[in-house]
Amino acid sequence: MTGFYRDGFCRTGPGDQGLHTVCVRVTWDFLEFSAARGNDLSSPRPEFAFPGLKEGDCWCLCVERWQEAFEADCAPPVVLDACHVSALEFVDLADLQAHAVEPGPEPRD
Repeated sequence: MTGFYRDGFCRTGPGDQGLHTVCVRVTWDFLEFSAARGNDLSSPRPEFAFPGLKEGDCWCLCVERWQEAFEADCAPPVVLDACHVSALEFVDLADLQAHAVEPGPEPRD
């Protein structure tokens, strides 16, 4: 799992301009949604040591992108224990809980 600070949690701080505070388990629907809005998360970006995301990966998502996906009915599942409490400034806890999944090992190909 990743995070802005690469510590396995969606912690945030002054350098995190995107507020990567919602821990999600990525779905193909969400990846397509994000790409259609100009943020292709599935393509590798070697210059940033980013292999690209695939379905089932955990990722710390920008809270506003999660809310946007929620409103479009394609929000990915949420690992609540790894989310940062500041996400609640932008999204409702009930919405996150409705999309909650248990933490666990990421699926392997």
